[in-house]
Amino acid sequence: MNTPRTTLYRDRRNGKIMGVCSGIADYTGINALWVRLMAVFLLFATSGSIIPFYLIAGLLLNNKPAHLYTAPDETQYWQRVRQSPKRTAREIRAQMKDIDRRLASVENYYVSANPRLSQEIEQLR
Repeated sequence: MNTPRTTLYRDRRNGKIMGVCSGIADYTGINALWVRLMAVFLLFATSGSIIPFYLIAGLLLNNKPAHLYTAPDETQYWQRVRQSPKRTAREIRAQMKDIDRRLASVENYYVSANPRLSQEIEQLR
């Protein structure tokens, strides 16, 4: 599942330094402020040894394509897919089952012998 929508990118447009924290926030669906605060906490907790990892990530990650997401709903959907693909598949299956159930109900209503509907059709003639 390594499509452009499920890949980690640097988000230079919303980023402060190199866009790594903003890219991680976009990838995980967490607010960028919390990711940045965690990075600052790790900076002090690891006595600065996280800086090389940040720089390597900034150099190795590709920039986020501008055309990647067209709507906020699409962004949230792909963040949920990245967080839990199985849960997202279950949700989609449940939605499709609900649509199928509703469609079967409509089909049953129109196909079955419905005297009230037949009477209304006859009155319209």
